[in-house]
Amino acid sequence: MSELVTGEAVALELRPAKLPSRALAVLLDLAAAMTVYVVATIALVASTSSLDQAAQTAIFLAVFLLLLVGGPIAVETLTHGRSLGKVACGLRVLRDDGGPIRFRHALVRGLIGVIEILMTMGVIACIASLVSSRGRRLGDVFAGTLVVRERLPVGPVGSVPPPPPWLAGRFSGLDLSAVPDGLWLAVRQCLTRMRQLDPPVGQAMAERLAADLADRTGAPVPQGVPAAAYLAAVVQERQARDARRAFGHGVGGAAATGGGPVGAFGPAGPYAPPPVDRAAPPTAYPSVPASPASPASPPPAAEKPSTGFVPPA
Repeated sequence: MSELVTGEAVALELRPAKLPSRALAVLLDLAAAMTVYVVATIALVASTSSLDQAAQTAIFLAVFLLLLVGGPIAVETLTHGRSLGKVACGLRVLRDDGGPIRFRHALVRGLIGVIEILMTMGVIACIASLVSSRGRRLGDVFAGTLVVRERLPVGPVGSVPPPPPWLAGRFSGLDLSAVPDGLWLAVRQCLTRMRQLDPPVGQAMAERLAADLADRTGAPVPQGVPAAAYLAAVVQERQARDARRAFGHGVGGAAATGGGPVGAFGPAGPYAPPPVDRAAPPTAYPSVPASPASPASPPPAAEKPSTGFVPPA
């Protein structure tokens, strides 16, 4: 499996998409675009019947370019690289470093796609994808992007190390809605492979990701908190929120402590609830009568000894 390597020497386990899956995704996108174009053409014919032939031709050409050129660019920009065909085939467009694409990447891919896909019926795109070791077409080469597979076979994956106990619940108030999926993926890969990296490289990578995460959440990294511990605590907070959304608000004390779901660390884990002291069963009264030096109060009537002895008044 080909891996993407970031500038900080972190390898991301992303599998590039090959020609068959990419061709199927392009066909689905073109079918959806042509369907919308036919519907729009029928509506334009009914609404521009009073215009002359030149005006109708100009309108139809503008709609054609808007739907078949501007449509894919807008969709990939708004969805960060996931069009209708790519969603159906489990594909996604990412940058070469594994991050989400932006408008300029989608613009370059869309403009070059007009030449290598629409004007040449996909011949240039197929040849470039077959020649490239990672299945990239010319639009991907010039835009610095790569189409990867999102749905992969389930295999053994590294687990994110838990944060220190003193960070539990400290980031429960962070707004994580603006953090993109690409950044979560980079953070997870960094944490799971921290021990495989050189300490300076791993620390620099963690600091950069912590700064990006702080910019997305709007809250700076607390003073004195290591970057790796901050990333692990925020990832655990996101996992706790996902668990509460999936299983309801009664998923243990994760909401109060900031930890993961109950039982995630086992009975002896750092976030396991303290053991409850169970009261011992009541013992029977001693059969030896109380001495005069320490008179005892008579037992209740229901608990008198069976001999019928009653202490003197």
